[in-house]
Amino acid sequence: MKIGLIDVDGHHYPNLALMKLSAWHKARGDTVEWWWGWGQYDRVYMSKVFDETYTPDIPEPLNAKEIIKGGTGYGLDNKLPEEVEHIYPDYSIYHELTKDTAYGFLTRGCPRGCHFCVVAEKEGRGSVKVANLSEWWRGQRNIVLMDPNILACPDHMELLGQLADSKAWVDINQGLDCRLLTEQNIEAINRIKLKEIHFAWDYMKESESVLRGLKLYASLATRKPHGQYGTVFCLTNYDTTMEENLYRIYTLRDMGYDPYVMIYDKPHAQREIKHLQRWCNNRMIFKKEPDFHNYNPKTMDWRH
Repeated sequence: MKIGLIDVDGHHYPNLALMKLSAWHKARGDTVEWWWGWGQYDRVYMSKVFDETYTPDIPEPLNAKEIIKGGTGYGLDNKLPEEVEHIYPDYSIYHELTKDTAYGFLTRGCPRGCHFCVVAEKEGRGSVKVANLSEWWRGQRNIVLMDPNILACPDHMELLGQLADSKAWVDINQGLDCRLLTEQNIEAINRIKLKEIHFAWDYMKESESVLRGLKLYASLATRKPHGQYGTVFCLTNYDTTMEENLYRIYTLRDMGYDPYVMIYDKPHAQREIKHLQRWCNNRMIFKKEPDFHNYNPKTMDWRH
């Protein structure tokens, strides 16, 4: 078979599903390539992670006998077959992005069920182990872990140990649930060579548990990739006021964390929210002008 692949979101971040499909078809002796408009294909896979707000759909190719669409951007009920899900990815199709870097999941699902997140609906209201690290890592110097909530998994101590034992630089790109931090798992996290560490403070109603976890981590952390202790995402334009947004940002800064503003439904956000994001996320401006009310985007060029 001749297989064509289309990354609808673009080629700026590796699409794990397409890498696994490529590996599976190549193992069967099929020819796999990025789709283009000439020639004929027996099957074309179109994969899309983001919805129409961020990634507009593209026309279906006309030169394919069969077209299969998948990914969250096309719905929450499509999944890879088990034999494809657990194959070692074909990193070569994104050779520049995956140079000496492995991407994958050790767990799936999340018990939180946040209203702005599709993970619980798509992967289940619980975090379960789905793989060992050796399934998708073979000695690369860098690991990008894409798990939505690894600390909620009953097997998380074992999995954190696998990451530490790899001796690779690890980026847990979806962050860690600071509400689940304990002395024991912080000790395990300290053993990992972390490239990045992220937490989140999304709901004001969870402030007590969030601050408890962040204070505990600050008292025990030995690896500090950013700021004094790490980065904390702050969701805005969802269910918080500007006063509550600033409370979170100032509190995190005073604790030694780097707050990072995330905007829900950014295309429809108020201008003040977008100015808040520019002020907070540009570290030079954030340090130069500590009071948001004194920030003037017209006179302070956020790009420099």
